[in-house]
Amino acid sequence: MESKNEGSTLLTSEKLASIEDEDVLNKMLDSAADFEERRMIRAALRDLLKKKRDKREQERGVRHQDLKQQGLNKGGTTGGAVSVGRASMNQQPSVNKSAGQPSSSTPISKTTGRAGPAAVSAQKCSFAEPPNAKNVKQMLLDWCRAKTEPYEGVDIQNFSSSWKDGIAFCALVHRFYPDAFEYSTLNPYKPRDNFQLAFSTAERLAGCPPLLDAEDLVRMKEPDWKCVYTYIQEFYRCLVEKGLVKTKKRP
Repeated sequence: MESKNEGSTLLTSEKLASIEDEDVLNKMLDSAADFEERRMIRAALRDLLKKKRDKREQERGVRHQDLKQQGLNKGGTTGGAVSVGRASMNQQPSVNKSAGQPSSSTPISKTTGRAGPAAVSAQKCSFAEPPNAKNVKQMLLDWCRAKTEPYEGVDIQNFSSSWKDGIAFCALVHRFYPDAFEYSTLNPYKPRDNFQLAFSTAERLAGCPPLLDAEDLVRMKEPDWKCVYTYIQEFYRCLVEKGLVKTKKRP
């Protein structure tokens, strides 16, 4: 029995070192029952995402140097003409960032009127919780945390502040549709783009209705937890219907 476990761990280690497909690792993680194997697969997923991100950053740096050299050869300047990449996923947003304030170029949301965006969304997402709502809510939160654990920049602790930059939404969608977009290119300082990418991808591939509005979310200091909870619950059900999540009990 002991030699079998050692052989299984050794085999898994060898396979993980050569796997370059996120989808393969995700399927292995879903089917793995052994704690040690799951830990190793999660580590492999994190390494793979980091490797892809570093590769893209390196390629972007090379392109930037080429463009800069071309500009110098032509006797011109390149200042301000070339974007040199995104903010690192390891960076935390500045504490004095006005996350809840719209910029002057922000389009006007459909949900306008006397009530602010937060009040409107809270009204739209209000619902009467069933007796077992607390258990269901915690189960869904644990599911989200488990599915996004390998993703850098994601730390789901609740249904509100943990989702405010849109990265968690993108990570959850990317977990089930890894070919839909390149996760390593996401910018936590562009929440509107992240929200739109996650919601449009979930609607297109999973059939999840767009219950949340990106414009409303960027105007809030933190998303309304009832709105996020409702959306994630709907996304989960769509995945179950498509056979991507196998469970006897739905949140």
